[in-house]
Amino acid sequence: MKNKILLSIISLIFTITQGIYSQDIMPSVYIKNISGKSINSKTTYNKKGLTVYSFWATWCVPCINELDNIHKEIEKWNEANVKIIAISTDDSRTKRRIRPLVNGKKWGFEILLDENQALKRALNISGIPHTIVTKGNRIIYRKMGYKPGEENDLYEFILKNSIAKN
Repeated sequence: MKNKILLSIISLIFTITQGIYSQDIMPSVYIKNISGKSINSKTTYNKKGLTVYSFWATWCVPCINELDNIHKEIEKWNEANVKIIAISTDDSRTKRRIRPLVNGKKWGFEILLDENQALKRALNISGIPHTIVTKGNRIIYRKMGYKPGEENDLYEFILKNSIAKN
């Protein structure tokens, strides 16, 4: 009986804590574009559709694989009226690798830099790759990690939740 009560209390605390720490609106944090200009994260979302935020780093192989696979299908994704933003979480030690990597990959989406990881912290992101989808500024999807083919599941989610398709 004591174990059931203790388990119930722990479960209740976990549920309340998850509610407190879960984020359902994109926070207002200043990050930089690849040219170094400071911008507010609240201004980045697609006002006429969905926005996919992919948090990545130059040293993260699954992150690069996910972004490469999304890039391969970029025309199809654009038809779904989705804006894709890759947000680098590289710090001062690895940030010099971002521009050469992006230039070499020729990814067809916006690249932003979260150098001090303020946006990552504000969204309670504990690991990368981490994908967030917003409708306006409201978060409607979150996923951590990547396995080949999961970009197709993400695209299906986008199609089902798209505001306006071309």
